Amino acid sequence: MPARDGGMTARLAILCPGQGGQHAGMFDLALADARGRAALEACALESRCGQPLTALLADDRHLFANRYAQALVAASSLAMWAMLKDELPAPALVAGYSIGELSAYGVAGALPVPQVIAAAAQRAQYMDDCLHTEPQQGLLALSGIDAATVRRQLQGQSAWIAIETGFDSMIIGGNHAALASMQPQWRAGGARVSPLPVGIASHTPLMAAAQIPFTAMLRTLDWQVPLVRVAEGISGQLIDTVAAAQSSLSRQLTEPIQWAACMDACAEQGITVALELGPGAALSRMLRERHPAIACRSMQDFRSSAGALRWLTTQLE
Repeated sequence: MPARDGGMTARLAILCPGQGGQHAGMFDLALADARGRAALEACALESRCGQPLTALLADDRHLFANRYAQALVAASSLAMWAMLKDELPAPALVAGYSIGELSAYGVAGALPVPQVIAAAAQRAQYMDDCLHTEPQQGLLALSGIDAATVRRQLQGQSAWIAIETGFDSMIIGGNHAALASMQPQWRAGGARVSPLPVGIASHTPLMAAAQIPFTAMLRTLDWQVPLVRVAEGISGQLIDTVAAAQSSLSRQLTEPIQWAACMDACAEQGITVALELGPGAALSRMLRERHPAIACRSMQDFRSSAGALRWLTTQLE
């Protein structure tokens, strides 16, 4: 690949989103492309979800229900990657947000597409099973207050920082009572609080019961050594072994995601171009804000795979 900007070599990162950006048209780009359609067929979503895809997409209760959402989000990302990968140089790294980290191992060639979707569906089931002991739980977005202060405030509460996206922006997970009790204090201090359409407190100790069966399930999959390094969600460190991948995916169920560290890893590795797969555009927005020198867009910005490839080709020249 030719050098650019006085000797800098273009380096591509692929970002795989988590839940939150689902929408009725999330598979439109893939369905309009032969490679995308083939990847979606390999996902066998209707079999995994027990519902026609059209019914899932037409009802927000299904789109945002954890039992369906994890498989749908992973399928969207992998179908979009299938449309693009043969026309692009290998990425320098892949990073995935929450369930997106499982998708990332599909992008990195460590797991076949059908197994990523099967693992996503099973992950969702194990996490939903945690609701039997703590049925009222969820997530909210909090910004305008630093993480160290929030940790002190949450001591003794059944709530924790689940994802750190910046110095003063994060996702909080916990039971509803704890989340509700903290909101007046945060708002009074000028913080911004937004409940999220997710019914489980992922990346917190409330998911502990899911960890053992999920770890065992991961070991049954047909793993290959990743062809591309994956930024570990819980630390931002780059992973290139199967053992580390399995450990990271297991630990992230109960440990907070350090998404800010993953974004910093992109900058540290000299990434010049990043593309967020679908659905949604939150990751590309956050990366642009944190590291403006990285050219970053989402597949959601484009009307076709050809449009995305034209932009990527221009940026990677």
